[in-house]
Amino acid sequence: MDYRVLGRSGLKVSELTYGNWVTHGSQVGDEAAEACVRAALECGITSFDTADAYAGGRAEEILGRALKQERREGLEIFTKLYWPMGDGPNDRGLSRKHVLESIDASLRRLQVDYVDLYQAHRYDHETPLEETMQAFADVVRAGKALYIGVSEWRAEQIREGKALAERLGVPLVSNQPQYSALYRVIEAEVIPACRQLGLSQIVFSPLAQGVLTGKYRPGEPPPEGSRATDETGGAEFIEQLLRDEVLERVQQLRPLADQAGLSMAGLALAWVLQEDNVASAIIGASRPEQVRDNVKAVGVRLDPDLKRQVDELLAPVSQTDPALTQSPDPRA
Repeated sequence: MDYRVLGRSGLKVSELTYGNWVTHGSQVGDEAAEACVRAALECGITSFDTADAYAGGRAEEILGRALKQERREGLEIFTKLYWPMGDGPNDRGLSRKHVLESIDASLRRLQVDYVDLYQAHRYDHETPLEETMQAFADVVRAGKALYIGVSEWRAEQIREGKALAERLGVPLVSNQPQYSALYRVIEAEVIPACRQLGLSQIVFSPLAQGVLTGKYRPGEPPPEGSRATDETGGAEFIEQLLRDEVLERVQQLRPLADQAGLSMAGLALAWVLQEDNVASAIIGASRPEQVRDNVKAVGVRLDPDLKRQVDELLAPVSQTDPALTQSPDPRA
């Protein structure tokens, strides 16, 4: 495993982060989930990402149990808040009330005294940003989080948040966006802003919900047990990618993966890790062998010509519009 510094901080994270969105507590049983966490640890992964909203809190609980016997100082644990965790009007968003209540609930579920990184899961259009950042500052000063981050914020929102964080003396060090060879919307505005401000990317869906593994073939039904067949939530996230025009181009990546000595998944992860503003790519898994295969992408430097071929092949079906980075605004 290789490690990278997170933003303009001293915190090092593993190049691959194990995340449990969609899988733990929903798509994967508890024993299989814990087996995947053990495989991640055995492969040298020290960074783990979750969120309170994943499976209604169960994902945090499962991760907490799986890591309970590990040396806390040897791990970097990330979690997030924003999405609804109840039916009350204050059970969502980034208000001071919800931030301070949510961090305590997450710590209980994770069975830890602090998280290394506490992230705003989306931008909250209904709460003043000053209120949110002050609440995050209080969480840090209370020792419940060491660093703070954001997720899926636009460049201008990140700039505002960073200015407030600096005024409050709080280490805002990361952004967690979607990023893959098929979804490149952060390249035009978010990455340049983060480079300037000293934030890194911890990216999710680097395999484009599994599409870049090549297991989904044009004109064929999805493999049984895959995310596309998961009616508990996984299928809705991948549906828009299962177009023949996308799948046909992905299949053409196979010779390039062979040339690089990687699986299709490994090629997709190595592609993401070529971006120096990416500190870590989040992987999920339903089987331990998937973790072990993904780790083969660590430390790989793709030949520039091979990367160019990947880019050119996927360009007609890749998303690049910066406007696609947005958070829901209930007022709209």
